[in-house]
Amino acid sequence: MSETSTAQKTPPPTSPPPQEQDRGGLLAYLIGHQSAVVIVVALVISLAIGAALIRYQGVNPWFAYETLVREALVVDGAFTRTLQKTAPLVLTGLAVVLPLRVGLFNIGGQGQFATGAIMGAWVAYLAGGAGVLGAVLGMVVGLVFGAFVGWIVGVLKAWRGVHEVISTIMLNYIVAGVTFWLVVSGPLEAESSKTSGIPQTEEIPEGARIGAVVGIPIGFVIAVALAVLCWWMLSRTTLGFKFNTVGANKAAAGYAGIPINRIVILSMALGAGLAGLGGALEAEGTLHRYEPAIVGTLGFDGITIALLARANPLATIPAAVLVGILRTGAAGLQFNTGIAPEIVDVLLAIILLMVSIPILGKWLFRSRSDKVSVSTSSWGS
Repeated sequence: MSETSTAQKTPPPTSPPPQEQDRGGLLAYLIGHQSAVVIVVALVISLAIGAALIRYQGVNPWFAYETLVREALVVDGAFTRTLQKTAPLVLTGLAVVLPLRVGLFNIGGQGQFATGAIMGAWVAYLAGGAGVLGAVLGMVVGLVFGAFVGWIVGVLKAWRGVHEVISTIMLNYIVAGVTFWLVVSGPLEAESSKTSGIPQTEEIPEGARIGAVVGIPIGFVIAVALAVLCWWMLSRTTLGFKFNTVGANKAAAGYAGIPINRIVILSMALGAGLAGLGGALEAEGTLHRYEPAIVGTLGFDGITIALLARANPLATIPAAVLVGILRTGAAGLQFNTGIAPEIVDVLLAIILLMVSIPILGKWLFRSRSDKVSVSTSSWGS
């Protein structure tokens, strides 16, 4: 009797523990990396629209894109030129990324870049006899004067509540006017400008120019190193924690004792300083002098790069390389296919539009995220 009761009380053998739940597979992975997916989709859409525009002009889109890449990377000297163009793009991208991490939108890269370019070129010219030291002084001065422009924006934002978009736009125009006057009829006008009619500063002596080593521009190495340094600062230091905290929640940051005004000013000054350094690198490494045309769209391209990089300093490097390839290959594209180089501006504008509209991410993941939310939430994804 006892044996029977014991047998009845014995629980049935348990089944083996279930295997780990399916966490959604590829779909869950894509949802977990929405930022990267949105960027890839934006690039594909942009290239598709660009292909349609190229086909409309009677050119094979595949041939056009192949020509663009070949002219930027393959032909003699193209790779070095592309990296040379990429260096200031990395820095103007960082000039937008750093304030973004604090919740500020720096669209004054044009003015900050121009300030650093003209002052860096002038100092490198004056200190040209010192050789490499002259080049370093030019870069330092370009960084300092660019940072000064950003400091003005930060002070206006922190102490007077002036929106940084308004102040940076206004400073872009102010800097453009001042720098133009300096090289047209001001104290920095070169003697050659009076005969050629081209506004510019004096040419930087060869010893104070920034060159390349084994085909790799020194400016590109400096830009990459600074991108890594910015990433380290934002992710591994107390200052980076303060930047991220202020950007995430200013009220909480203030309650925690973080000096918000100081962080706002510092972020704008650091970002603008990097843009100014980019201007100095462009003046000392490319034109070897300052001309108003040196700025081009480099400051505004930094906005595209920062948004493509999703405010990640390391990601500004591949984003800048992409923009550098498009910019460098544009001239060869026109020569070989007859397509106007402005097609590159159209491509970059479409890319900027695609990566900046939140609806693209919502459209891609609106219904899909619900399908895997149950399976992923239990695993803390």
